[in-house]
Amino acid sequence: MAAELPIPIFTSLDKALPDLETAASQAVRYNTVVQEYEKRFGHKPTYIARAPGRVNLIGEHIDYVLFGCFPAAIERDILIACGPSQSPSGTSTPSAHAPGGVKAENFDPKYKPQHFAPMLKMEKGPSASQEADAASNVHAETLWHLEIDKRELRWESYVKAGYYGVLNRFFPSPSSRPLPVDLLVNGSVPSGSGLSSSAAMVVASTLAFLAVNNKLDGLTKGQLVEMAMENEKRVGVNSGGLDQAASVICTPHSAIFVDFFPRLSAEPIPLPTPRTIPRAVFVCANSLVVSDKVVSAKIHYNLRVVETLVAARVLALRLGLSLGPSDRPRIREIFSRWLGSPDLESSPDKVKASLERFLPEIEKLKPAPEGRKAGELGVTMAEMVEWSGLSQAQFHEVYLSWVDVEAEYFQLYKRARHVITEAIRVLEFREACLRAQAAEGALPDDTLRALGALMDASHESCAALCESSCAEVDQLAALARASGAYGCRITGAGWGGCTVSLVAEDKVEEFIAKVKEGYAPYKDLQGDALHEVIFATKPSSGAFVLKLEE
Repeated sequence: MAAELPIPIFTSLDKALPDLETAASQAVRYNTVVQEYEKRFGHKPTYIARAPGRVNLIGEHIDYVLFGCFPAAIERDILIACGPSQSPSGTSTPSAHAPGGVKAENFDPKYKPQHFAPMLKMEKGPSASQEADAASNVHAETLWHLEIDKRELRWESYVKAGYYGVLNRFFPSPSSRPLPVDLLVNGSVPSGSGLSSSAAMVVASTLAFLAVNNKLDGLTKGQLVEMAMENEKRVGVNSGGLDQAASVICTPHSAIFVDFFPRLSAEPIPLPTPRTIPRAVFVCANSLVVSDKVVSAKIHYNLRVVETLVAARVLALRLGLSLGPSDRPRIREIFSRWLGSPDLESSPDKVKASLERFLPEIEKLKPAPEGRKAGELGVTMAEMVEWSGLSQAQFHEVYLSWVDVEAEYFQLYKRARHVITEAIRVLEFREACLRAQAAEGALPDDTLRALGALMDASHESCAALCESSCAEVDQLAALARASGAYGCRITGAGWGGCTVSLVAEDKVEEFIAKVKEGYAPYKDLQGDALHEVIFATKPSSGAFVLKLEE
C-alpha cells in the first residue's frame, strides 16, 4: 500500500524529479534557495524538505466525515531549506542555543523573520507509560509548548504546528532535547488559493524538523500524513486528511483515491488524460478571493464539520441506531452501521451501490415546512439540540466545547445530502479512470466528457448544498465552461480560492485567453503575473527530503 511506503530521501535532484524537463527547470530554484540560506545563516543547509500543493479533482468537504476523495499533487510546492544552527565558529553547538530553538525566515519579504523556542511544560517530565504512548501515538500529549495564536493568521504558526508533532512523538522526555534549527521557506503555492498551501507548509515543516533531528528512519508516508493532520489542527483547522495525504502520498502522472475508513489508505489511479484524443490537462484558476480557513473557520470550515457531525447523530437516531451521550460518530461510520455487513462495503464498487440505497434515508433530516419561511431547510440551535436527544449541557460538551461556530440556521439536511452524493461522484470518477486504464489504445473524448460532467455536478453541489463556493468562483466556473472546458469545479476548502478545469491540451492558451477576457480581476494581468493566477499543471510526486552534500 502507498501509505506504508517510507518517506523518500534523495541525494540528487534528478532522482527526486525524474522528469528531466522538470528537474532542469527546478535546479536553478533549488540552487538559489541554498545560496540564499548560506547568505542569511552563514552556513549551508543540510536538507531541503519539499511538499507539494494539491488539486482535489473531486470529493470536497467529505474527507472529515471519512469518505474517499480524489486529489492529485501539483507541481507548485513549498521548499524548506534547513540545518542545525551553528555557532560563529561554524560548528553545530546545541548548548550555545536554546534547546530546539528555531530561526525561521521566508523568501517573501512580507513574512518577517521569526525566532522561537519550545518550552517545557513540566520539569519532572512524563512517566514511562506516557513516554511509550508518545512514541507510538501522534495524539499523545506533549510536555512541550509552542505559542500559536489561532485568532491571528501568522506564517510561522504553520512552522510551529509542524514542529509540535516532532516534539510530541520523538522528544517525550526532558532528557532528550531537539537540535536548534535554522530554516528558510520558499513557496510557489499561492496562499489562500484552495491549492492547500497550508497543508504543504505543515508537511514541509514537519519533514524539516524530522530530517534535522535524524528522525526519518522507519517513518512511513501514512504516519507522516497522520502527524501532519494532527499538527494542522493546532492552527485551528479540523482537517480531515485529504490535503496532507495528497501532498505526501501522490505519484507522478496519477491521482490517488484516498479513503479514510476504516483506516487511511491510498490507491494511485492513472489519469486517462495523456491517452485521450485530444489529450487533456487540468487548469487551475485562482479567483483571487483569499480563502483563509483559520480566520473564517467558525462560519465556514469548522461550521461544516459540526453540521455534519450533528447530522450523523440525528440520522443515527432516526435510523434506530443506538448512541451513548458522549458518542460523536461521523456520517461514514453511521453508514457502515446502517449497512450491518462488512461484505457490503468490501470494495469501492459495493460501497457505491450501498450509498445509492442509503441516499433516500437522508430525507429523514429534512425539517417539516410548518412554521418556517419558504425554502428554509436549516434548523435553529434549539432545534438541533432537541433533535440530538441530548441535554443542552451534553450537546455543548460533545459538539461545541472544542470548536467555535456561528450560525442562525444549521443546515444538517443540505450538508448530509452533499456528503452522500459527492461520495458517489468520487467513486464514479474512479470507475471512469479505471475503465480507461483497462481499455487499449487511444481513448475517445467521451472519457473527458464523463469526467467533466461529474466535475460540473460536484461544483453545483458545493455551491447549493455545501454552500462552500462564492460569487466569484461561480463566475469563474461558468466562464470556464463557456471557454471550452469539459468540466469545472471549485477545489479546496472553498469560499474563494481556485477552480480546476479539464481542458484539451492543445486549447490551453485559447482557454486562458478567453477566461482572462471574461474575468475582470485578470484583465490587466500579463506574462508571469497572469501565469501565477491561471496555469495548467501535471500530477506531481509527493513530499520528499533532499539530503545535501556535507
